[in-house]
Amino acid sequence: MNSPPEIPLKAILRAHAAWLEDHTTGMQADLSGLTLNDCRLDAAMLSRAILVGTTLLDANLTEADLSGARMERADLQRANLTQADLTGATLTNAVLSGAWLSSANLSEVVAVGARFKHARMSGARMVEVAINDTSFANAEANGASFHQSRFYDADFSESILDDAVFYHARLQHVRFIGCAGLSLSFMGSKIDHCDFTRAALVGARFSRAEMSQCTFRCANLKESDFREARIRGGDFARAAFRGARFRDAVLTMADFRGADLAGARELTSEQLSQAFTDAATILPNGQHGPYLRHSGAEKPVG
Repeated sequence: MNSPPEIPLKAILRAHAAWLEDHTTGMQADLSGLTLNDCRLDAAMLSRAILVGTTLLDANLTEADLSGARMERADLQRANLTQADLTGATLTNAVLSGAWLSSANLSEVVAVGARFKHARMSGARMVEVAINDTSFANAEANGASFHQSRFYDADFSESILDDAVFYHARLQHVRFIGCAGLSLSFMGSKIDHCDFTRAALVGARFSRAEMSQCTFRCANLKESDFREARIRGGDFARAAFRGARFRDAVLTMADFRGADLAGARELTSEQLSQAFTDAATILPNGQHGPYLRHSGAEKPVG
């Protein structure tokens, strides 16, 4: 039985390089629907290539240029995309579960229904992206940048986000359940109906963020920074705030019933009066609530 002919990848890449230089010569690479598992495409020039439905399991795409590529429904599970450039790529329904994306550039990508579960994304850049219905569950994204990006109905549950930065991002209905985010930053972000239940966010920065109806039940927010944040509603039951900072924060209808505010700093009587507290709340001075105006309980001891 004759084996199928080998796909002339080198020739396709040469023709694509010529096409990028001059559209009247060469030919745009179209690898749609092909199976290229374990393929070596490190440093390949695939800018604006068409990879719709392409299967690239365990492929080596280290430092590849995939900027502007069409990658709808592409399957890149466990592929190595370390330092790859995917700027402006379309990743709708693409699967990158278990992929290596360390220091990769995914700025301006569009992804709906994509999967980054268990992806290794340390140092990755996802600046000005538009993400919808996409899972980053259990991903490792230490030091990743998500500046000025939009996330709707995304899932970062159980992910590792130490030192990651969501600067001026817009997050709606995003799940951070059980994530670990030491020194994670949401400075200046708009965070709407997001779920941080059981998140470990020691030293997280929410300064100047706008937060509406978010859930932080049982979250660890010790040493976190809420200075100048505007918090409207939200569930902070049994969250821990020791050493957290609240200077000039607005806490309208924030629910601190059962929260541990012992040692929280820069809270005022007016701020605590805006919020809900109860007998299970531990106030900044270590006493149990509810908070009573002019009681002095807003001042941490020591």
